[in-house]
Amino acid sequence: MKVVAAGGALEIVEEEFAVARLVAELVHDSDRRRQVRGIAGSAATFRLSELRGRLLKERIFEDPSRLLTRLRRRGLLEERPEGRNDRTYVVPFPEELARLLMEEIGRREVEESAPTALAPVPDEREEIRSLDGDFLAALREVLTERLEATVEFGRTFDIGRLAKYLRDLFGDILYVDSLISMLQQYALADVPLLAPTGRRTGQTGFHLALFGPPGTGKTFAIDDMIRGNPQTGVPPHGLPGRNRYCGGITPAQFLRVGSHYAGRTFNFIVPEFNDWFKYRGMVEPLKLVMEQREVKWETTLGTVGPYTFSSFFSVNYNVRTSGAVDYWTTVADPNFAALEDRMLLRFHPMTRERFRAVEGSAERLELGAITFELAGKIRDHLTLVHAIEVGHPLVAGRFPRKPVRLEAKLYERLRGVSESALARTEHPKFSPRLKSRAVKLAAAAAVLGYFRHEATSTLPIGRGESEFAERFYREEIDAREGRRGSAS
Repeated sequence: MKVVAAGGALEIVEEEFAVARLVAELVHDSDRRRQVRGIAGSAATFRLSELRGRLLKERIFEDPSRLLTRLRRRGLLEERPEGRNDRTYVVPFPEELARLLMEEIGRREVEESAPTALAPVPDEREEIRSLDGDFLAALREVLTERLEATVEFGRTFDIGRLAKYLRDLFGDILYVDSLISMLQQYALADVPLLAPTGRRTGQTGFHLALFGPPGTGKTFAIDDMIRGNPQTGVPPHGLPGRNRYCGGITPAQFLRVGSHYAGRTFNFIVPEFNDWFKYRGMVEPLKLVMEQREVKWETTLGTVGPYTFSSFFSVNYNVRTSGAVDYWTTVADPNFAALEDRMLLRFHPMTRERFRAVEGSAERLELGAITFELAGKIRDHLTLVHAIEVGHPLVAGRFPRKPVRLEAKLYERLRGVSESALARTEHPKFSPRLKSRAVKLAAAAAVLGYFRHEATSTLPIGRGESEFAERFYREEIDAREGRRGSAS
């Protein structure tokens, strides 16, 4: 076996890396719990049964006994029998052991020499801990310093006020993209949708894709507005700690990263999603990921999964256009249908009007003429509402979780848009799925009104939400039918 530890310090062999990483995590977690409890003189400990359970959960079948024996012989672990089949390991120097293990694992140099190589992602659990810490810190700050102000802001906040704020910032042509991106942030709580019968028929969460040529403002809407951009003075508006940026990650790396997020809901921001489809063998796994189905990817280099991806995407999909505004003839990518079937899409042709709008917005931003006065308040409101709707322990019992109530009149309104479009052609170019996405947008917009409906047990879809859903549905049908290139 290949020894990769410098000087043979712990003699960790290649086959033991996964075991060593879990041991380091158990040691770290035990030491953290010990410090939080503040028990003087207590030692960090973990049980063999706990380690075996984690290994089984991670589908790692390497026997940990050899590594544990070497650590014990070197004085880094103390073994205490516990019953007939279990052992407790006391860790005299937890920080030192965790550091030694991770440093030796980190010495392994693996290059992703081919698109299908399975490069390890040794720090992803630390990334998740960091993201969780960011969200927890933001939520605690809201609860301790700005709770009353945030609730009061929420009593007058709805899609109309959010739309006005964004329209004042970016103008009539550009604001809708940022509005939809912000609605997706509220939708990440995956709030249940209730039919008039009271039966749950869906959730608010959805994938978002903006497609078109570079330079049309796509990245600004899904990334700068959400995570902020200090270089241009744009403050973050999206959820803290729930947006995982994926710039520079290959699809093979992502498939491994995604396995760590099973059972969790995050948003993955991908600035060049079209590049992922250029890797051989990636299309089918990515389809499963977008459908939130079980993913198992097998190659000659190894197997990823199975796991179920329960998070969402915000992506840019750059395509070359011929200058036309037709939705379909501008797309020469054979994999584009994968997005059309599974995501909420917005088309961005570079028209003269859009060029002028992007140019003008960039000028105003660079000259300091754009002030994001509601950024902090919106982010506080989004953080608090998200925590409530996912049942976070810090707010559970203080605020009730509320589903969104669907009503037949919204569907009747959208059906009128469908019928108007069908009257123009015998062969429609839009899918019935588009109507479902319009409903999800309306439902996500209803989540904004949580504090406007304090006396109700459900969140209604009101007039403003319905009007926006109708507008979106009409404009997206028109884009697909070639009547207009994009929403204005």
